[in-house]
Amino acid sequence: MHPKALLDESASLIEKVFKFDHPADAVVSRHFRENKALGPRERATLSDTVYAVLRERLKFEGLARSGSGSKWRRLAILGFPGDRDFLKSALNDAEKSWLDACAKAGDADLLAPHRHNLPEWLAAVLRDQVGDEFDALAASLLLPAPLDLRVNALKKKREAVLAELRAAGLVAEPTPYAPLGIRLQGKPSLHKLPAFTSGEVEVQDEGSQLLALLLDAKRGEMVADFCAGAGGKTLAIGAAMKNTGRLYAFDTSAHRLDAIKPRLARSGLSNVHPVAIAHERDERIKRLAGKIDRVLVDAPCSGLGTLRRSPDLKWRQTPDTIAAQAELQQRILASAARLLKPGGRLVYATCSLLPQENEAVAEAFDQAHPDFVAQPVAALLPGADAGRLCQGVDGRFLRLWPHRHATDGFFAAVWQRKP
Repeated sequence: MHPKALLDESASLIEKVFKFDHPADAVVSRHFRENKALGPRERATLSDTVYAVLRERLKFEGLARSGSGSKWRRLAILGFPGDRDFLKSALNDAEKSWLDACAKAGDADLLAPHRHNLPEWLAAVLRDQVGDEFDALAASLLLPAPLDLRVNALKKKREAVLAELRAAGLVAEPTPYAPLGIRLQGKPSLHKLPAFTSGEVEVQDEGSQLLALLLDAKRGEMVADFCAGAGGKTLAIGAAMKNTGRLYAFDTSAHRLDAIKPRLARSGLSNVHPVAIAHERDERIKRLAGKIDRVLVDAPCSGLGTLRRSPDLKWRQTPDTIAAQAELQQRILASAARLLKPGGRLVYATCSLLPQENEAVAEAFDQAHPDFVAQPVAALLPGADAGRLCQGVDGRFLRLWPHRHATDGFFAAVWQRKP
């Protein structure tokens, strides 16, 4: 595609995404479906441009004010990846001069919001939590996330998979905290790798892998993944159970549960039972009350711990949406707790950085459920580094931060139902 046409296409797509009616990945995917003539390189350039603008929106909008022409074109120029000469071949002389001036602007020339690129309400909440680490956290959220894999221990050991990936020319290293995790450099295509197509590995952030460790599901147990989504944690739990017992994958979206099926086929698991429910009080949930050994509640949340992957979330979420999420999280957690038999374990988790969705929800559950006893997470994680992953008195909560742990932002709390 000619550089000018590609830049125009980028500007058009940015305008669509910035309506914020739908998640950015859904808008981009739909645009590609509607424009099938776009090749892999054009799609990669369009996607990279959109996500660069989403990550650095405030900075780019500040710089764009000194330019001319369409706002969306100016943003596309600033976010356009790769060869500057290729980009400049699509620009007029005024645009070239403006772009050169923008490139000379250093951090010292930028306002604080243009450096951290976060809405002020979110910046304030994060600054209150991490203090002097705020700049490091904000900078980490502007970086693309690495690609993490989880080894399917039913099929292969991690060292064998690492050797296989390296033999295929990939740069692969073991993750520091998750014992089955592998971190890849770059953006390799997994769908052609034998390790992926055979179910030896699944894509899963290292932080997410730790949730299955906290649940610690055993052979022959009855276990529920209460908000299973596309099933990443479900697969990890099923493998931990050695493909025995019964693992329910509940979700209110049948569409999301459908995504589990091909992954199950690759994994070799037969102990997983996907169940679409209408809501957290569904009759199918009530029938299992008091019968389940372990329940994971990876609750619907703001997703603000995943800004490296989904930078549009910081512009789509508001304090009002966060408050509504927290109310839903408390209802879901209370309903899930009813499933547990005496002595059973409950794990509550989010991929949020906000205390309203994390510690506040856990503390409200503590107050309302005296029949559950909090379990310090630090004592449940393997390895000498467990304490580095935890916050709160006696390591009460799992708290993962992108700038500290190179994972998505995650939170988890654990309880045991009294015998």
